[in-house]
Amino acid sequence: MESNQELTDLLALDLGLNIVNRRPYAKEVFKWQDMDLLPHSSIDTLLCEIFEWNGRNWRTTGNNLIGFLFSDENLEKVKNQLINAPKNPALIPDFEFTKDSMIEYGLSLPSLFNIGVNGNIKNAKDFSVRVNGVTKSRITNIDSPGIEILRNYSEFTQDQSKTYRKNIKFNYLSTSLFYAESVEIYLEKESGIGLDISFQTQNVEVEAKLDTDTKKHFVLKYSGNQAPFAAKFTKGKDFEIS
Repeated sequence: MESNQELTDLLALDLGLNIVNRRPYAKEVFKWQDMDLLPHSSIDTLLCEIFEWNGRNWRTTGNNLIGFLFSDENLEKVKNQLINAPKNPALIPDFEFTKDSMIEYGLSLPSLFNIGVNGNIKNAKDFSVRVNGVTKSRITNIDSPGIEILRNYSEFTQDQSKTYRKNIKFNYLSTSLFYAESVEIYLEKESGIGLDISFQTQNVEVEAKLDTDTKKHFVLKYSGNQAPFAAKFTKGKDFEIS
């Protein structure tokens, strides 16, 4: 398996960048992999969830494609297969959200990793979230339940064309989901600035590397049923057997 440095070199070569003595930035990794941040953090976000894009932000419709394709026992079976879809190394180098990129992506970004921010990120001298050990699950046409989903989808687009056009054709499906094995949080602030961080500790091991009034460094290691932080989206009309 490629090392972080080898993956970083490959990213830099593909994007025409010079990355020296730093981690790749989130924006670079997301462009390289054609992936996007999810709008919310939830352990029940599954592959094939249907999202809308308003030109600026993603928003879930609250529907999943399999709800249109299956019913009863078959639906429950496929849902469980999606819940248990294997997570494999994503072959993405460990990367970093800087303070500026967190502000750009939206101040709620840390919540995707179950990090609570009390105060305004803009008041920090430095704030970064480093993402380590990225894995992904994906839907393919050579594994279950992807085989069954794609086969039924092909029939669905023809047999229920009105429902298809209304709910799916021009929306987007999450065809890959990305997870973090761990994240590191660095916070530096002036003394007396009202800015602090907290964590959801369920299925999270928290290690405090540094915790003072002005500098904090925590490592959060995730276990159990994780919430994805990013996805690769495919437009409904482009989701087909290839």
